[in-house]
Amino acid sequence: MSELRVRNLRREFGSVVALQDMTFDVADGEYFCLLGPSSSGKTTTLRAIAGLEELTNGSVEFAGQDVTNAPVQGRGMSMIFQTFALYPHMTVRANLAHPLLRDGQSSQAVKKRVEDVAELLRVTHTLDRKTTTLSGGEQQRVAIGRAIVRQPKLLLLDEPLTNLDAKLRHDMRAEFKRLHRELGMTMLYATPDQLEALTMGQRVGVIQDGKVVAVGTPRDLYQMPEDLYVAQMVGSPPINFLQTTASADNEVSLPFLPGPIGAPGAGSGQPVTLGLRPHDIELAQDGSPRSARFKAKIHLTEPLGDVTVIDVAAQDATMKMVLREEVAAQYTVGQDIEVAFDPADLHVFDKNTGARLGKGANQ
Repeated sequence: MSELRVRNLRREFGSVVALQDMTFDVADGEYFCLLGPSSSGKTTTLRAIAGLEELTNGSVEFAGQDVTNAPVQGRGMSMIFQTFALYPHMTVRANLAHPLLRDGQSSQAVKKRVEDVAELLRVTHTLDRKTTTLSGGEQQRVAIGRAIVRQPKLLLLDEPLTNLDAKLRHDMRAEFKRLHRELGMTMLYATPDQLEALTMGQRVGVIQDGKVVAVGTPRDLYQMPEDLYVAQMVGSPPINFLQTTASADNEVSLPFLPGPIGAPGAGSGQPVTLGLRPHDIELAQDGSPRSARFKAKIHLTEPLGDVTVIDVAAQDATMKMVLREEVAAQYTVGQDIEVAFDPADLHVFDKNTGARLGKGANQ
């Protein structure tokens, strides 16, 4: 079993608190992603789990053992860093063999293991080349190979795709998922990129200011965000936020709508923030279930190939919506349009605390 239990981690650097009450679990064989912006504590968390950071408080339990103070090499873990961290004067073969030789394995066993890993990662053709002659994608594969060659029970990945271009990042996301499926290894992946987290993680832990504030499947975090912070961290294009005050219990009014709409959890006179996903806004059509209709003006268009993100302005509110490219091509900046959404798709948050109050419903 390779279950990871992280409890109440705290790491202080003088007056700076990098981690505070960092707590989460990773199941045996799970692909778990930590999602958070720069300086939120992702790297410090991984380094603490690997034994590279001295903790101020908290514990790390792995495979049923308390490893909080265990030596790095005794934890059964490997870590892949943001930089490839390869030995430039060595060949790929030597880079892959180095951890095994350091462990005192026989040359025959090392040779077979290196060749098996190279085949798994599709870098056999590079074995006798220096790492400095490799492409970015090949170097990343070698870095992965050096991390898994010792067959760790837990693989820690610290923003491993940051230095690759967009095409390689896409390819490597698929490669990591393939490796997880084939190796069955427990993987903990830290990233500031929500696309990486949502497409790769079986579950995602959202980090804010040195602690995990929400854990769930990508679908759960998108459809039922626990607060304003999680709502804006998950989803692309980002969620639209609208500020208002509840006009009655469980009702809100917006200046561009003809009447009140449902806002479960909102009390009369309570300041609230409404969240509306861009994909939940569409062009108004007769017979559409999206009953909240309003007139707006196209403010900006962002063509993305198969779809176009459109900024629309309705009185003082500006919102993003997404249209298929062939539909968006019929409209221009400055044009008046009528759009609609289903009030059931509204996310309702307390404006002051950011806490989730509920999700809208048709009235």
